Amino acid sequence: MKPTRTLAALTVGITMLAAGRAQAQLPDPGLTVDRSNTAVVLTDPQNDFLSPKGVTWGLVGKSVTANHTVENIESLLKTAKQEGFLVFVSPHYYYPTDHEWKFAGAVETMMHDIHMFDREGALTVEGFRGSGADWLERYKPYLEDGHTVVASPHKVYGPQNNDLALQLRKRGISKVILAGMSANLCIESHLREFLEQGFEVAVVKDATAAAQTPDLDGYAAALINFRFLANTVWTTAQATAAMEGGNNTERSR
Repeated sequence: MKPTRTLAALTVGITMLAAGRAQAQLPDPGLTVDRSNTAVVLTDPQNDFLSPKGVTWGLVGKSVTANHTVENIESLLKTAKQEGFLVFVSPHYYYPTDHEWKFAGAVETMMHDIHMFDREGALTVEGFRGSGADWLERYKPYLEDGHTVVASPHKVYGPQNNDLALQLRKRGISKVILAGMSANLCIESHLREFLEQGFEVAVVKDATAAAQTPDLDGYAAALINFRFLANTVWTTAQATAAMEGGNNTERSR
């Protein structure tokens, strides 16, 4: 009986070891891209984040430059338009009445203090062109083509209070290629809400960036959560290849 017991114990031990290894390695479900149900969603592709003249450049500029974020977002836009994928923008605007809020979190307080994304009002575009709230100039041919869907503005970080989910659902979109600014705030908040709403999401990790200070790295924090939460995490090259393929399952490397 001893050999049988020893074999049984060894089998149990090997099974437990295999299970432990499986749990230590996160799966990568991937995302199947199809023009009929997949769209590119950009958050905050605006001057205050992406232009050296923007009010946050001192915090995000190093990350934007290192990731080639500006160029990578343009690559996504160019490919999406060429390949027939819908593009949606979830912008961030603050109107004068928003500055009458009674409380705010840390970054919200900073954004209000530096007048980030400020506009003259909800019903006017006076002073908008070229302002920090405006699109980066190089994106305008793609975003102002009459086909890009610009949602109502989100006010904190996520899309819970704008019409982005409605706009996606009304067009039969169930899968999102997500990019824009900034990684650990609006991108991560959109990712979490999309997942809760039943969307599949691929995050494009080098088409975003985040604030970095000597003691805080928003981009590093975001990458960890992207990997834990998203269906997959892509580079821009992987995202554009998936769109060019039309019906490909791409996985992160």
